[in-house]
Amino acid sequence: MTQTKPNSQWLALILLCAAQFMMVLDFSIVNVALSAIQKDLGFLPQNLQWLVTAYGLTCGGFLLLGGKSADLFGRRRVFMAGLGLFTLGSLCGSFAQTEWVLIAARAVQGLGAALFSPAALSILTTNFAEGRERNRALSIWGAVAASGFAAGVLLGGILTDTLGWRSVMFINVPLGLLTLVLTPFLLQESRVQSAPQIDWWGAVTVTSGLMTLVLALQQANETGWGAQTFILFSIALVLLALFVWIEAHVRSPLIPLRVFRLRTLTGANLIGLLMYAAIGSTIFILTLYMQQVLNYTALQTGLAFLPHGIAAIVAAAIATSAVTRFGIKNTLISSITLGILGLQHLSRIPVQGDFIRDLLPGMTITGFSIVLVQVAVTIAATAGIDDREQGMASGLLTTSQEIGAALGLAIIVAISTARTQAVMAQLGGATDVHKMALTAGFGAGLGATVWLAIVAVLVALFVIDEAECRKPKVRDNTTRRKFT
Repeated sequence: MTQTKPNSQWLALILLCAAQFMMVLDFSIVNVALSAIQKDLGFLPQNLQWLVTAYGLTCGGFLLLGGKSADLFGRRRVFMAGLGLFTLGSLCGSFAQTEWVLIAARAVQGLGAALFSPAALSILTTNFAEGRERNRALSIWGAVAASGFAAGVLLGGILTDTLGWRSVMFINVPLGLLTLVLTPFLLQESRVQSAPQIDWWGAVTVTSGLMTLVLALQQANETGWGAQTFILFSIALVLLALFVWIEAHVRSPLIPLRVFRLRTLTGANLIGLLMYAAIGSTIFILTLYMQQVLNYTALQTGLAFLPHGIAAIVAAAIATSAVTRFGIKNTLISSITLGILGLQHLSRIPVQGDFIRDLLPGMTITGFSIVLVQVAVTIAATAGIDDREQGMASGLLTTSQEIGAALGLAIIVAISTARTQAVMAQLGGATDVHKMALTAGFGAGLGATVWLAIVAVLVALFVIDEAECRKPKVRDNTTRRKFT
């Protein structure tokens, strides 16, 4: 394998972090603009979540293919291809005139992110030696992600209130073009020195299976748990089971099933899935709560999220020291437990909410918690994996996180919607019934995120094995039966 060795590792890290910054910026900036987009394009309430879900679904569905492609075809090449797609999706989204065009643009953004995100992370992990050096680089990576979120919520509010929601999509275009121009100068090419082989059957089954699963959840939200919903669930389960069978037989699988023998890798991916489901849904719900119940403007909403982003930046600054001093397992247990406290506080939001009392503590705590979790799970999910498979490992982790966010949002929105409808039916013509029903639904959804985090802390307690992170790297040169 030819390893990427630029003139300066740290210049390369800056470039990779710039791409990560843009990806996280896009997530938070779009969330702040959701209400403005809904009003301008006439989104139905049940379709609004697709602005988040379409991105997360295509990103999560293609991440495994993106990670494998980076290992085989060249990490820099795949990084640039993904970044180009992401920029193109942003440009198309900024000119969208209908809700479905905008959703399609978000899906293109997700596909681009599925290519450049695992490529960027695998370049990072192969350029920095496992241990303190890599942990430090990952902490910087986490700090940049946190600052991207903080910048996104603030810029989202400013741009939406001054230039309109289209500007929050267009801002990625100059950032993406600049990063593309600099990439050939700061990154060298690296890939596995072997004949390129892509598990197309596996890519098709896992992507279609995951998409069908989220579609089934969306269908359940809109029409209930009827025959059509159960048919979609059945199709999703069959496709995902077929994917597992293919991975056990194909010569060059997207995910070598042997990696799941590593308990810590498996646990890290489960925790990533659960915590992204919890925190991603929380941000979505709080954005709607502040704008639809508390009547915040987009700018006020952005400013309200700033403590969350600042706490995340602080957490990133101490993440390396925390993992080094206390270990991955203890860091995960303590940071997820902290997150549970923050989510529990937020689940009590009232109709007449006060920012200082009802939002600030929970938002600050969850912002601090999620970055500690992110850095710890990234270290755990990539430790012990051979350099030639870092793209696969990075793609697997990011897939867990993105699919967790997409599935979590679908589930939490279903819970929230059901509770809102039940309260509306119960209160009838009571004064201000709409806001009371919305608040009850948002609170129920936030309460469900607490249980997701509780499951995550149990995984950290009983699955994560600290000793595995110090074992030799895992490789497997055995030949599998070829699937045709």
